[in-house]
Amino acid sequence: MNFKTLDCSKTYLITGAAGFIGYYLSNRLLEQGCRVIGVDNMNAYYDVKLKNTRLELLEPYENFTFVKGSISDKNIVSNIFKTYSPSIVVNLAAQAGVRYSIENPDAYIESNIIGFYNILEACRYNPVDHLVYASSSSVYGANKKVPFEETDMVDNPVSLYAATKKSNELMAHTYSHLYKIPATGLRFFTVYGPLGRPDMAYFNFTQKYFSNEPIQIFNNGDFDNDLYRDFTYVDDIVEGIELLINNSPVLEGSNNHKVFNIGNNSPEKLMNFIETLEECLSNSLGKRVSFTKSFEPIKPGDVPATYASTNMLEKAIGFKPKTSIKEGLQKFSDWYVQYYNKNIVLNNK
Repeated sequence: MNFKTLDCSKTYLITGAAGFIGYYLSNRLLEQGCRVIGVDNMNAYYDVKLKNTRLELLEPYENFTFVKGSISDKNIVSNIFKTYSPSIVVNLAAQAGVRYSIENPDAYIESNIIGFYNILEACRYNPVDHLVYASSSSVYGANKKVPFEETDMVDNPVSLYAATKKSNELMAHTYSHLYKIPATGLRFFTVYGPLGRPDMAYFNFTQKYFSNEPIQIFNNGDFDNDLYRDFTYVDDIVEGIELLINNSPVLEGSNNHKVFNIGNNSPEKLMNFIETLEECLSNSLGKRVSFTKSFEPIKPGDVPATYASTNMLEKAIGFKPKTSIKEGLQKFSDWYVQYYNKNIVLNNK
């Protein structure tokens, strides 16, 4: 297959640019000389220092413009589109987290519903070449059929977060149909890597270890029926988005909206994942690492397994992730030990 390369004559708008995936995508585009407009509200859902670190790594690029603001503010979104006239929009800004949606539902309606509506309205009145937006594997709910395929029914979400992501897909479909906006939704499957989100299990486990606290494993201690997750390394995700931006399947034919799984297509048992993380941290520290484990009941909103069929995306753009769990977790472990070096030294005297 012959795929187009990035067109750096275009302007790329990345919402959630100081977020985990948003940072990596922005950096990839900037490295290749593209103009990137980054938007982020820099909220305190997790440690803002991490967001500031990501932003500091992007700011030296001359082609990077940062706008601090929330996509839930319609005036801010409208002004960005009028000022910068983006050709490609990648909407990654969202309130993340399944469990947090139970504690703070307002944040999800504001960012994931109202915010995405504002993006769609801006694309309606300021036509773009392609809108790519973040959906989630959580839309599959408690689906027991694996691997998850894009044709599966996704009408029974088990968390508000999942419901907002399903709503995004419906909203994008409607706007694409009515206003011919080329739009692609991506159902992400547990993205991980350096500079990741502290609320994710692998990051939280690592923090707990260095704080001399037990890690909580929400699988009832049932190793025979362990949770499965389709962990996807962030570089693989960004490569897939980059291919999709410029080789959009929605530009072919009359269908202006498509949804794809973007995952690793290789689920890991949660306990195997934890053992691999222990091994990688051992390599980074040069000493044996073993987590103290506390087994808890499965949390409301959690699903037993996430497992992506990525056949559709591979057929459309040639996407195939190549980073193994061991390779990806080793990169994370090495980064963590370096980034938090002072704390690690203090806690291990």
